[in-house]
Amino acid sequence: MDALLIAGLLVVLFAVMTVVRSVRIVPQARARNVERLGRYHSTLKPGLNFVIPYIDRVYPMIDLREQVVSFRPQPVITEDNLVVEIDTVLYFQVTDPRAAAYEIANYIQAVEQLTVTTLRNVVGSLDLEMTLTSRDTINSQLRGVLDEATGKWGIRVNRVEIKAIDPPKSIKEAMEKQMRAERDKRAAILNAEGQRQSQILTAEGDKQSAILRAEGDRSAAILKAQGQSQAIDEVFQAVHRNDPDPKLLAYQYLQVLPELAKGQGNTFWVIPSEVTSALQGVSKAFTESLPKSPATRHEAPAISEAAARETAQAEQAAAEAVAEAADVDAGPRQLGPAATADPLADLQENRHRTS
Repeated sequence: MDALLIAGLLVVLFAVMTVVRSVRIVPQARARNVERLGRYHSTLKPGLNFVIPYIDRVYPMIDLREQVVSFRPQPVITEDNLVVEIDTVLYFQVTDPRAAAYEIANYIQAVEQLTVTTLRNVVGSLDLEMTLTSRDTINSQLRGVLDEATGKWGIRVNRVEIKAIDPPKSIKEAMEKQMRAERDKRAAILNAEGQRQSQILTAEGDKQSAILRAEGDRSAAILKAQGQSQAIDEVFQAVHRNDPDPKLLAYQYLQVLPELAKGQGNTFWVIPSEVTSALQGVSKAFTESLPKSPATRHEAPAISEAAARETAQAEQAAAEAVAEAADVDAGPRQLGPAATADPLADLQENRHRTS
């Protein structure tokens, strides 16, 4: 009885295991290869699948989603014989699970090695500067070569990105110095350009200032000349309107003579020879009746006794001045420090002494 029970339990257990092994559930975006008696039979699709237990062998699932693999930095020699470390990132997707399982033993390792060899081939034809500035070109060339080579493996390479390019330390230092020198050069150029513009603007300002100053001076000189011209014209018209005679001019000449002795260091005064004729003219002016000017020709001024006495005194002073001037006609006369600068004042003083 116990043996029959144990046999029944074993049969039930075998049946359950057979049912379990005949059912396979595959998740979405996954695939599983099936071998029947050691030969590829089919690929299980996502969902519920049935296989023959103990005859069909189901292999592990293959991910059909796009995968990202980052490879460790690889040393690559450039065209100018510099060793740089290049770190790459690969984006690929399994399109044929059967080829990925049977055409290549380890497709991830195969893609990594193919990426390294292709990268060395592409970068080996570029120098360092082009390598640093031509990442898009390198990426496109890598993608073309990898996609063509991995097509028979059931893999499609979508993108290949260079994550980092590390040149040697000495090259980094040289590049930093070059960049620093370039920045200093640009700063010096900008500084010189600023100084140049400043000097140009300053020169233009000085030019405009000088032009305006010259125009102002010219206008002032023109206005001053016009004023002097009008003044001379007014004086000339006034002189001719009043009809002056040489006697008035002689008197004016005598009034100018004291100005010659007003200097601080003047101790020697030269009396011109024309002073005699000027004094004679003044003497005649006081001894003769004054002519009537057009301005006073229609008026008859009354002469008082005081005016008559002053006229007599002026006549006497003029006569004495004529006598003294006759003595100095032959040459100059030196005046002492106590001498007065006005000759008419000296004549008046001498007249008072004699009187």
